[in-house]
Amino acid sequence: MGSGAQGGPAVVADPDDRYGVRDERLLTGATVITAVRTVASVVLAATAAHQQSLTLLVVALGVYWVGDMLDGFYARVRDCETRIGAVLDIMCDRLNAAAFYIGLAWLQPDLSPAVFVYLAEFMVVDCFLSIAFLAWPIRSPNYFFVVDRQIWLWNWSKPAKAVNSALFAVLLLVTGWMWVGLAIATALLVLKCVSLRRLTRIGLPVPGAVG
Repeated sequence: MGSGAQGGPAVVADPDDRYGVRDERLLTGATVITAVRTVASVVLAATAAHQQSLTLLVVALGVYWVGDMLDGFYARVRDCETRIGAVLDIMCDRLNAAAFYIGLAWLQPDLSPAVFVYLAEFMVVDCFLSIAFLAWPIRSPNYFFVVDRQIWLWNWSKPAKAVNSALFAVLLLVTGWMWVGLAIATALLVLKCVSLRRLTRIGLPVPGAVG
């Protein structure tokens, strides 16, 4: 895959090109699934807020999660993973999360402190970390282990993804424990900041100056 930033770790070689850049296109089966699940989840979340329905809001969350798993699964199985699709998925995840969590804060205002700390973590720090993969010749954050395995473990391994999304939402919905949710959201924010610090120490590759 080439080398990392000057002074940073070398990117692990990938002779089979399993993770590398390929021909890019916007319209694939995976991006269609991403678009459909995003629109459906946002519409359901907006309707839930309008109708004051927590049940409908949970359905919106379920559509987001199932659709998010489905578009990634489809992209891998049909071999149509692209960097464009990865960025679209990252942006749509943020829209779906915002729709759900703002709806949750609207319906259950006592959860607002935990919700907004989580949104700061997910929509700002985690978003920056997620799109940083574009600085290296890999297809998505899912393959960031070829750049730095520790950052990948903290952020995009399956356990990390589960804690960062599913666990927090389920805990708030099932228990309604704002202070526990706030502690988890704060811990996630700290972890993302530590990841960001590690990323800056590695350094983002910069293209050579144009003559």
